[in-house]
Amino acid sequence: MEDRSRCLIFDPFSGISGDMILGALIDLGLGSEWLIELVHELPIPVRASVTTVKRGGLLAQAVSLEPEEPQPARRGLAEVLEIVEGAKIDQAARTVAAAAFRRLAEVEAALHGVPVDQVHFHEVGADDAIADIIGTAAGIAALEVEFCFTRPVAIGRGWIDAQHGRLPVPAPATLKLLEGIPLFETDLEGELTTPTGAVLLATLTRGQRAPSSFVPIRSGFGAGSRDPSTHPNCTRLLLAELDPRGALSVLQADIDDMSPEYLPSLLQALQEAGAIDVWTHPVQMKKARTGIRLELLVPEARREEVSRTLFAASTTLGLRFWRVEREVLPRATKTIVWRGFPIRVKTGYAPDGHVRYKPEYDDVVAASQATGLAPLQVRQAIERELGRGPER
Repeated sequence: MEDRSRCLIFDPFSGISGDMILGALIDLGLGSEWLIELVHELPIPVRASVTTVKRGGLLAQAVSLEPEEPQPARRGLAEVLEIVEGAKIDQAARTVAAAAFRRLAEVEAALHGVPVDQVHFHEVGADDAIADIIGTAAGIAALEVEFCFTRPVAIGRGWIDAQHGRLPVPAPATLKLLEGIPLFETDLEGELTTPTGAVLLATLTRGQRAPSSFVPIRSGFGAGSRDPSTHPNCTRLLLAELDPRGALSVLQADIDDMSPEYLPSLLQALQEAGAIDVWTHPVQMKKARTGIRLELLVPEARREEVSRTLFAASTTLGLRFWRVEREVLPRATKTIVWRGFPIRVKTGYAPDGHVRYKPEYDDVVAASQATGLAPLQVRQAIERELGRGPER
């Protein structure tokens, strides 16, 4: 009966690449026909095939994407974005795919010292890599996950041959894309994490580390092309729900150099970043300055994202945080129709069996403006209606 957020946890214990992600998405339940149909409808000539293989004794899905025409020597960002725009995918997937290519272009521009619009993709601009990124974005959208997280990413060692000659592993672009994400080095030679895998991981998770508490729904394995005897060469994806009783933190910051008129936008940004509750109260700070103490209740899995938002959207130079626990009633959210208006209602179930209803304030205000009743009158009317009989 509790509200839970669906999430996807990347577990790149043996590295990560675009085709490994696609294989894991298929193994999660999207199915091979989903990918074959999606790739067939892309505005680039690529053929997809999927086979079930074993990697280190584990069954995994191996994806092969084969371009059907000679590949262009290189593509610019504008050309790739045009392909993304022409793909038959929903807008959420299109946004993710475009963001991944823009992020990659920014990294390449920084590494080579050229403007973003002069960057030309080589391996990642090929048809198969484009299909990897578009397919992953579409798969994530199909799973309807709210958050993506990552566990530490395995990187190999040695050298690889690339367009610009021999490069150390991980390749410079790969390493730059993974900045802020925990890595671990293995004794394995070769490239375990590719630029395509790195840009997808960075774009989707934004470096957010996997929560310590979650409820697994199912898992999937995507196979790499190699099959060493020493370890299972695959990426694992975990589809899970965040447990509302999981670890929480309180974040606290004191601010004395920001106009209060910017508080509403700050509080909204913090809630959008994942804060459960946000509250403020005035404090007397050093040199008798009046300040604002900002406190937030945040799931541990969202703490890093909320912290980044707080630093970006306020003038604070630091924050404090500590772990807390809480007890919550079993709860659920449903939508009812009251006088023709959709009203979201949060329902709580007390230990004595009593049901508590709380209509969503924004929906109450919308109904109030349309009916001419005061918001409190609307809420009371909804609660009376809900309390008249069994829950509907």
